[in-house]
Amino acid sequence: MYLIIGLCPHMLDPTTDTGVTSYMDHSTHTVSLNPCFIALSKVHQPNAQGYVRRLWLSIMHRTLTTYPCHLRSRPTMYITSLHSEAMSFLLKKTSSDATQPKSLSSEEQQEKVNEVRGLLGALTEEMPSFLSDTTIYRFLLARNWSTEQAAKGLKETVKWRHEYRPEAISWEDIAEKEDEAKRIHVANCVDKNGRSVLILNMSIKDQIKHMVYLLEHLVMSSADEKDDYGVWIIDVRGWSIASTPFSTTRECLHIIQTYYPGLIAVAIIFDPPRIFESFWKITKSLLDANMRDKVEFLYASKPDSMKTMEELFDKDTLEASSFGGRSTSATFDINKYAERMRGADKMRGESRNANGCN
Repeated sequence: MYLIIGLCPHMLDPTTDTGVTSYMDHSTHTVSLNPCFIALSKVHQPNAQGYVRRLWLSIMHRTLTTYPCHLRSRPTMYITSLHSEAMSFLLKKTSSDATQPKSLSSEEQQEKVNEVRGLLGALTEEMPSFLSDTTIYRFLLARNWSTEQAAKGLKETVKWRHEYRPEAISWEDIAEKEDEAKRIHVANCVDKNGRSVLILNMSIKDQIKHMVYLLEHLVMSSADEKDDYGVWIIDVRGWSIASTPFSTTRECLHIIQTYYPGLIAVAIIFDPPRIFESFWKITKSLLDANMRDKVEFLYASKPDSMKTMEELFDKDTLEASSFGGRSTSATFDINKYAERMRGADKMRGESRNANGCN
C-alpha cells in the first residue's frame, strides 16, 4: 500500500497542530500540482496512522523552515492521498472492525451497572448526581458493556469535570450571548420521540464552552432516559473551508464521545455543499463506530431527505424556512431563549445543592 502526500506551501496554516487536517475542492475536481515536495513512502496497514502522524510532523518542520516567505497569509492546509485503499483504511473502519453491541437482559444490565459502581469505589460518593445509574448505563452501552472500559471512561470524565467544571457554567457565562445562541442552541421543540433537539450552525467561532453548557442542559433533561436522547442538527448551509477550524471540530467530537457518550441519538448534517465532502472524509475518522452509525446526511432539495425530516419531526413545531418547518411562532427569540436557559440553570443549581455539590 502506498500513500502520497502533497503539500503546497502557499496553502499551509502554521497555527494548525499535528492532527491531519485536509481539504480538497471536489466542486472543481482539481488538486494543486505545486507542492514544495511530495513524500512517497510505503505504509504498512497495522501502523499506518502512526506513520502518517510522524510524516506530517516532518512535512510541517521542513516547510516552516524552508519556505517561511510563503507564510505571510493565513491559508489552509492540503493533504491528498492518491491511493484510495490507503485513504479508506485511514478514514473509516470496515464493517468487520466495528464491534456489534451485546444484547443483555434488564437484570444483566443492572449487574453491570453495579459492577462498575464497585470499580469506581469512592468516586460514586464524590459525584453522586453525575454518577447515576443512567450515566453508568450510557458509558457501558458506548463501551459494549465492558465494565473495565466503562469504569476507565468514567474516571477520566470525573477528572475532566473536576478541571473543566461544566456543571458550573451558566447562561451568564456565555460571551456574546445573542450571536452564540444563534450559532448553537437547544430548540424550543422536541422530535416525535420526545427527544431534545440541539441545533448547531457551523462557523469559525470557538463554541466549545457554549456547547458543553448545552450538553449539560441535555443531560439534565434526559436524567431518567437510558436510551440515546438528543437529536443533533448540524446546519452546514453556506459552509466553506474557512468556516470551521479542524482543531475545534476535533475537540467538540472528543468531548461529546468521551465525556457524554450515549447522549446523542441522531446527528443530522443538513444540506451540506459539495465541498463539505472533503471535510467529512477527514472528520469521520474521528468518530467511533457508534457515532458514525448515527450520522445522517439530509438535503433540502431531495424529497427522500425531507420525508425523513417529517418522520422525525412535527413540521408544525419547526421554524418556518428552517429544515422544512412550517411554524411561524417558533421563530428564535433571544429574550425568550435567555429566560428558558436561566430557568434551566436554576433547576440545575437546585439539583446540585440537593445532592450536596458545590
